[in-house]
Amino acid sequence: MTMNLELEGKRVLVTAGTKGVGKAVVELLGELGARVLTTARAKPDFIPDAIFVAADLTTPKGCATVAKAVEDRLGGVDAIVHVLGGSSAPPGGFIALDDTEWQKELNLNLFPAVRLDRALLPGMIARGAGVIIHVTSIQNRLPLPASTTAYAAAKAALSTYSKSLSKEVTPKGVRVVRVSPGWVETEAAVALAERLASQAGTDYEGGKRIIMDALGGIPLGRPSKPEEVADLIAFLVSPRAAAISGTEFVIDGGTIPVA
Repeated sequence: MTMNLELEGKRVLVTAGTKGVGKAVVELLGELGARVLTTARAKPDFIPDAIFVAADLTTPKGCATVAKAVEDRLGGVDAIVHVLGGSSAPPGGFIALDDTEWQKELNLNLFPAVRLDRALLPGMIARGAGVIIHVTSIQNRLPLPASTTAYAAAKAALSTYSKSLSKEVTPKGVRVVRVSPGWVETEAAVALAERLASQAGTDYEGGKRIIMDALGGIPLGRPSKPEEVADLIAFLVSPRAAAISGTEFVIDGGTIPVA
């Protein structure tokens, strides 16, 4: 990115920053001069110790560990990018989702943002400045009944929480923005496409087509790349987006029809 986003020295927490979109965000913000801290359950070799804290954010203890690390290492935070999310729910529609599966989806896709915001937002409010990015999903408007009901519902809950939070804290100087990706070609997405391709007796491009067809098509003709989502997030975190709050940016190659 050639535009000066004025991120030099900004303190940013990025959750789930070891792969996919999170990894792309960590790398880009670092290149732009931000002081980044990221987290996951385990540290891969390529992540420097100085910017990483190991924690399970699906638990209150893990969120408390990360919040303390933010204060100890960064002395507070100027922006939080909540990338963490996903689904391990079994296929089979609503009947396959017992209480345990529902709780897992909420623990992964909603509560980490709620807990970390609750811990770190007071410092932003005290300074009268800050940015929170909630990464939601187009699944909150385009659920796939066979496989993503609980995930989509959890992301919809995150989106509603984000809208309410924005109304509360934007007047206090803290911007809250949602980024809603469609299908992104992450490591997990590649593995899924390869598995579907193998089952269907086709190649990787054929596997991608199966996924795109399940989504009703992607007019752009391809999934988004993690780096493209990271570019959008970097702009929204930056002072260049100072008048943007309370809204949602969809990045899905046109998957969601618009009027």
